[in-house]
Amino acid sequence: MTDAAPIALTCGEPAGIGPELAPLARRVLGFDVPFFWIGDPAHLPFGTAVDLIDHPDQALSVAAGVLPVLPHPFPVPQSSGTAEPANASAVIAVIARAVGLVQAGQAAAICTAPINKKALLDGAGFRFPGHTEYLAHLAGDVPVVMMLACDSLRVVPATIHIPISAVPAALTALLLDQVVRLTHAGLIRDFGITAPRIAVAGLNPHAGEGGAMGHEDAEVIAPALARLRAAGIDVTGPLPADTMFHPRARAGYDAAVCMYHDQALIPIKTLDFDGGVNVTLGLPFVRTSPDHGTAFDIAGRGIAQPDSLIAALRMAHQMAAARRL
Repeated sequence: MTDAAPIALTCGEPAGIGPELAPLARRVLGFDVPFFWIGDPAHLPFGTAVDLIDHPDQALSVAAGVLPVLPHPFPVPQSSGTAEPANASAVIAVIARAVGLVQAGQAAAICTAPINKKALLDGAGFRFPGHTEYLAHLAGDVPVVMMLACDSLRVVPATIHIPISAVPAALTALLLDQVVRLTHAGLIRDFGITAPRIAVAGLNPHAGEGGAMGHEDAEVIAPALARLRAAGIDVTGPLPADTMFHPRARAGYDAAVCMYHDQALIPIKTLDFDGGVNVTLGLPFVRTSPDHGTAFDIAGRGIAQPDSLIAALRMAHQMAAARRL
C-alpha cells in the first residue's frame, strides 16, 4: 500500500481493447501501482470484479484483485470492435475529468487508454490530432513533445505525423531548440536524471556526409545543437541514425532525438515491442499511455495483452514519484 494519490486510468475508446486491459493490469500490479479506472462499468468485460468509488483516494483501500472504478456513464451501450459515435463526447469528457483530478492533486498522474481519432471526429467534431495535443490544450496550450520509452531506450521524434516529404521544411532551428530543451527538462523532472545526455540523429544518410547527401544536417541541425551546447545542454550530433541504436551507442546517452516518426519508433519497437510507453513531456502533470492503438480487430476476444499498459502505469508511478522528490 502507499499513501500517494493513485493514478487515473482513462477508459479510452470503449469499443477497443482498453476496457479489457484495465482489470488484467490490476491483477498484475495490485497495490504496487495504485490506480483507478474512469469509465462506464458496463463497458468492462462480463464478470470483472469492480468496486465503485466516489473519490480517487478510495482506490487505495480497494482489494488488490478488484478494479477501482470512478463511474462515468456513457449515453449508449457499446459493442467491441465498432465505435459508437454517440459515445465520442463521453470519451473526451473522461480525459478532461482525469486532467481535472490530477490538477487538483487527487490523482498522481494520468495514464490514457487508446482512443480512435476518427470516431471522436465523426461523433464529436474532435479537432485535435490526438491525446497529446488535447492534453496540451487542457494544460493551457503548453509546448509538449512525445517520448517513447522502455527500459533500454528513450526516443523523441522532432516531427511526428507528417509525410516524409514535409519533414525537411518542418525541421527549423526553433523546433529543434524546443524539442531538445523539453527533452532535457523532462529527463530531469520526470526521470530523475540530474545531468541528461541527449543524442540527436541527422536527417540524411550518414548525417549528410559533409553535404554529399543533403544540406540540412550541416546548415540547420548542427548550428542549432551548437547553440544548445553553448547554453549548457549536453547534446551530441547530428549523428548517423544507423549507428545510434546498438547497445554500445545507447550506453552513451539518456535519450535520442530523431528527425521523424519512423526514425524514432522503429528502433524502440524492435527492442521492446510490448513494453514501450508513450510519454508526454512538457505537461504540468505526468501522462503516459500504452504504445498501441484500439485494436478493434481483436477487441472483446480475450486475447489482448496488457504488457504495454502495465509498463505505462508503472512508468507513470515512477515519474510521479520523481516529481515529488
